[in-house]
Amino acid sequence: MKVAIGADHGGFILKQAIAEQLSQLGYGVVDCGAEALNPGDDYPDFARAVGEALLRGEAERGILICGSGVGASIAASKMRGVRAAVCHDTYSAHQGVEHDNMNVLCLGARVIGDEVAKELVRAFMGATFAGEERFRRRLDKVLEIEKQATGNVPEQSRRIAPM
Repeated sequence: MKVAIGADHGGFILKQAIAEQLSQLGYGVVDCGAEALNPGDDYPDFARAVGEALLRGEAERGILICGSGVGASIAASKMRGVRAAVCHDTYSAHQGVEHDNMNVLCLGARVIGDEVAKELVRAFMGATFAGEERFRRRLDKVLEIEKQATGNVPEQSRRIAPM
């Protein structure tokens, strides 16, 4: 199985450790950047790169790492066919795949350490979609929501909360 991995400056160092772990576990790694530590880079660019690698069939799963994991998860989930979630516990990392057919694991490098991240990657990569009727039914409903999305961003979503 191939895994697309990407990270902004907040997750750059952890990305290197996770890519090495994936290779040691026998997975192919598609590196979607960043290629160098750049404090001015932006997580949506890497979320897009990982999502596009999945959509092109270059990888079956993806891993995104930013400071909290939240921004990467939000950005990746905007792409059709991408089911990304932040997981900082092993139950969610495997259950997200087993019940929800999650295909992108998002991690917060400023939230968890290297060893916890490696455990989460093992749980995520070792899981398979259970395919039970109730899980397929729920996934079909999620896919219907995705299908009905217009692609237009509502004006209220563009507003930035006052500081």
